[in-house]
Amino acid sequence: MPAPEPSASPSSARRPHAPARDRYDAVIVGGGHNGLVAAAYLARAGQSVLVLERLDTTGGAAISTRPFAGVDARLSRYSYLVSLLPQKIVRDLGLDFAVRKRTVSSYTPALRDGRPTGLLVGGDRTRESFAALTGGEREYAAWQRFYAMTQRVAERVFPTLTEPLPDRDVLRARIDDADAWRALFEEPIGVAVERNFTDDLVRGVVLTDALIGTFADAHDASLLQNRCFLYHVIGGGTGDWDVPVGGMGALTDALARTAREAGAEIRVRHEATRIETDGRAAEVTVRTPDGEHTVAAHRVLVNASPQALAALLGETSPQPAEGAQLKVNMLLTRLPRLRDRSVDPRQAFAGTFHIAEGYAQLADAYREAAAGRLPTAPPSEIYCHSLTDPSILGPDLAARGYQTLTLFGLHTPARLFAADNETARATLLKATLAELDAHLEEPITDCLALDENGEPCIEAKTPLDLERDLRLPGGHIFHRDLSFPYADEGVGRWGVETAHANVLLCGAGAVRGGGVSGVPGHNAAMAALEAS
Repeated sequence: MPAPEPSASPSSARRPHAPARDRYDAVIVGGGHNGLVAAAYLARAGQSVLVLERLDTTGGAAISTRPFAGVDARLSRYSYLVSLLPQKIVRDLGLDFAVRKRTVSSYTPALRDGRPTGLLVGGDRTRESFAALTGGEREYAAWQRFYAMTQRVAERVFPTLTEPLPDRDVLRARIDDADAWRALFEEPIGVAVERNFTDDLVRGVVLTDALIGTFADAHDASLLQNRCFLYHVIGGGTGDWDVPVGGMGALTDALARTAREAGAEIRVRHEATRIETDGRAAEVTVRTPDGEHTVAAHRVLVNASPQALAALLGETSPQPAEGAQLKVNMLLTRLPRLRDRSVDPRQAFAGTFHIAEGYAQLADAYREAAAGRLPTAPPSEIYCHSLTDPSILGPDLAARGYQTLTLFGLHTPARLFAADNETARATLLKATLAELDAHLEEPITDCLALDENGEPCIEAKTPLDLERDLRLPGGHIFHRDLSFPYADEGVGRWGVETAHANVLLCGAGAVRGGGVSGVPGHNAAMAALEAS
């Protein structure tokens, strides 16, 4: 995603001249996790830093809230797992933040010859589960080889995310595996999936990492699905998706605390509405509950989407992105019983519980959505945070065996909700829960807790809801399509540069952005410090 070459524009042609109420080395627009990472790094380097957040709390999409009235359960409402956050950032900033490993990687229920079965990945049952599902050793051996390959790639690529962008040839040489490079960077990921695996269910489990928040076919020539797959398997150099202890809000609370302790000022209910810059100095217009004023800064870091950045600068906005997911939060009085009695529900829900995610099912869902219809069998995946980290539940709920479920639906692009978001959301939620119920001995709704008003503890968010709540363009959780983690023509040294020398993009739309990683925040801070 190359940045435009520097050129004159209405905002860059005007030297700021309005009187400023405050002056800082850096003003950061947006108090999400990337903005807080940047603020902490810059403040610890001795710079004066101001963070402007339009909402009444920091954190953006990486927050924990109590969404159900009168219920003491603090859920990660939007973002919910951690993979891409480098330990380097945690160590550099001295963050009081921890993650826990899940005991199971995934469970995928299925029917074979009318018999409920499934694939359990994780622990000492993986090989046995493959054999029971596929009737032999071939798929298990292929699984071992394939993920050994992705781990080798992860070990080589992940450390580069917090370094200046390598060019394509340098990254290829660093990976030093022609087959892996071809499979992940040159051919549609569907080719590798079909070359390595024969079982439809196994193929589907592998492909899901290419589709999280991404609307694409396995054989899309754009390789958008490959970029998504790559970011889902390189995290931490292992590809593990870990549970944030205390919920996602624990991370952003730690970041805000660290930034403040280093001297950064964080002002909530302060919305940036305009940036004016001549490349050397900038002014940010800020709307507050008390009125409007301007803040002067040597440099501005924007922790918002590329569309929001363009609007702040008064420039032409890039093409809008399109989100493609359904996010559902639930609180249960107990985990449901499974039709596959060989697996304990506490095992099945501890990892990622795949629903309607066979390879053919994913292809069917994509075709239906591309044709403008809600998928008949919506694919989705679930995990239970409270099995790994019960601290998000109040003591009474934990003692009574309550559990949280987080569901993430695939192949539901924003266009499907444009005509009637409310109706489409309700229809999709009903169909998604029906796909889950097909593998349960009892309807999931029978297990839902009730809030203080007697309402079921379940909430669903479509891409349009995320656009409204968080200003994610089109509800796209990555702000725009992911990029490969190497330099392309017109991209700056760190992948955060813009057409203006003193304006940097530190949000998920930066090169190597997307997910809860802090990487764009780190890289924007490094770019700012280099230029100071």
